Amino acid sequence: MRILVTGSTGQVGRSLVPALSRLGEVIALDRATCDLSDLAAINRALHAVQPDVIVNPAAYTAVDKAETERNAAFAVNSRAPGMLAQLAAERGVPLIHYSTDYVYDGRKPTPYVEDDPTNPLSVYGTSKLDGEEEIRANLQRHVILRTSWVFSEHGTNFLKTMLRLGMERDTLNVVADQIGAPTPAHFIAQATATIIQRLQQGDAPFGTYHLASAGQTSWHGYAEFLLTNARRLGIPLKVNVINPIPAAAYPVPAVRPANSRLDTSKLARDFAITPPPWQDGVVQVLERLSAS
Repeated sequence: MRILVTGSTGQVGRSLVPALSRLGEVIALDRATCDLSDLAAINRALHAVQPDVIVNPAAYTAVDKAETERNAAFAVNSRAPGMLAQLAAERGVPLIHYSTDYVYDGRKPTPYVEDDPTNPLSVYGTSKLDGEEEIRANLQRHVILRTSWVFSEHGTNFLKTMLRLGMERDTLNVVADQIGAPTPAHFIAQATATIIQRLQQGDAPFGTYHLASAGQTSWHGYAEFLLTNARRLGIPLKVNVINPIPAAAYPVPAVRPANSRLDTSKLARDFAITPPPWQDGVVQVLERLSAS
């Protein structure tokens, strides 16, 4: 099996490459080898690779910049997935694509299920939803995985930002009225491998699924947990106080959903994937960062 992975230097992409290598030959493309804003480059890459399955974690993820860089966000998050879906349909191969909790407005009081109405509040969320719709319109054999609050030891993310700030400052102010489940890239990659194994067997269902860690927390609760465990692991921290603040006290260009909880029951039913508690992934990444 030849597995094409885009965005191989991103958080999810870097975890996917080793996780999928045990299933077949992984052809990992980064922005330098295949810029997803260039539709002709996508066509050339797929023609050269001739993959059996396409895995697309590449995305424009600068949520706030997207408010003023709408064309760039839509090029990568909407038009590129649409092209990948068209080319996959022509070649008769499946596509696995990753989306986001930002397709929802966060006003629902309980976790979102896959068929809940979407209503993105930001350009980023709108571009990701548009990408989903492009895939559905062009390819039947697709799996769209909506995830939330992704982190790993690589790249830029909330966990690494809090660690850096915790080493530099005595006091941190962290939003406490937005809730979700921090989801490690390593778990996303493992779940993807499970899905591709089902594809190999020929009995995999297709459609949209929620893929996130079990449990919930606020950004403030997340920060408290990770900094407490960082200190336990011997990571030198300066911070003593972590103040909870409302999102309104930390204005940003793009509006975030207040509720990012995703119900993963459908994923468990169709693929027997049981998400681990979000705390487990945080501790594992902290341990890897501490060891390095």
